[in-house]
Amino acid sequence: MDRPFLVGLTGSIGMGKSETARMFARLGIPVYDADAAVHRLYEKGGAAVPEIDAAFPGTVVNGKVDRGLLAKALAARSDGFKTLEAIVHPLVGKAQRSFLEQAAKDGAELVVLDIPLLFETGGEGRMDAVVVVSAPADLQRERVLQREGMTAEKLDQILSRQMPDAEKRAKAHFVVETGKGLEHAFEQVKGVVAAIHRMRQDQDKGQKA
Repeated sequence: MDRPFLVGLTGSIGMGKSETARMFARLGIPVYDADAAVHRLYEKGGAAVPEIDAAFPGTVVNGKVDRGLLAKALAARSDGFKTLEAIVHPLVGKAQRSFLEQAAKDGAELVVLDIPLLFETGGEGRMDAVVVVSAPADLQRERVLQREGMTAEKLDQILSRQMPDAEKRAKAHFVVETGKGLEHAFEQVKGVVAAIHRMRQDQDKGQKA
């Protein structure tokens, strides 16, 4: 394989995906963070700022996107999310390609692409393996409702745009459970990485056969 093995990491809000991504990074695996890429696009000088300012007037303050104002603008327009996605997704894709090019130059055997809406955007077809991060629904709600500014109504709105956890689990190659503590989750991550290395070796053997 002349490119890194692509591992898609995904999971619904509050499942512990960001913490799991850090576990892969602890093992020396390059991790691309789609959320972080979006944050950079929204910051001062970010590539998305002019387009968002044009599409959603009044949402850019001091040269960067105000997420609170953008959320209100999205709620006021039925086509809001589609309009925003049309702006952001191509820019995030460009950032992801740059990450992969650099990882290939660095000789990385595998990389993790942390993409919250991987299944929802049809991105799983580009991955060599998909890891879904999951936790019990009551723990998920407890975690999310502790976030500043989060309400039950906001959470329900977010979940309505995400594929149900059970469906994600069914589509995954691997599931990492985060409901039993960090060490338990880290042991699962190490097991996933070992299994992925075996998958990669099998693919290499198949190509040489």
